[in-house]
Amino acid sequence: MRAELATAGLAPAAPVRYGNWSQQWGIEAMTALLDSGNPDAASVLLDRLVEVEPDNAAVLEALARAHFDARRYLAASAAFRRLVEANPADDYAHYGLGMSLWRLQRFPDSRDHLAMATVMRPDKPDYAQALKQVSATLRSREEAGLPLEGPISA
Repeated sequence: MRAELATAGLAPAAPVRYGNWSQQWGIEAMTALLDSGNPDAASVLLDRLVEVEPDNAAVLEALARAHFDARRYLAASAAFRRLVEANPADDYAHYGLGMSLWRLQRFPDSRDHLAMATVMRPDKPDYAQALKQVSATLRSREEAGLPLEGPISA
């Protein structure tokens, strides 16, 4: 991970030891790692930050985003669900949870969270577009007599 941080220009001045984090440095480092397309390295750092700051919504949201970007949708959905439970008015947490559930093919639950996000923030076209796509998937499956969740078996 040190190499990834150095590449992003964020190598710490001294070795960082568990339990001795500078929160600001950690947030800057994980943001740089996410922005540079390295969600796996970011999630390693964020897992440690969540241990130190378990109630920090910004760190938990970044961890959820890192898991999602790394295609670990089950872990992403768990982190986004924690955010929704902590703050039901967080539109992005509902959106992230809906998107994670969509990837897990849990379409009804996905639709519900995407609908909540869209109602909360009708100005976000990404929310409305995702809701349209999940709703269309559900309609198609229902019309074809297919299960509303999970893969379609041949």
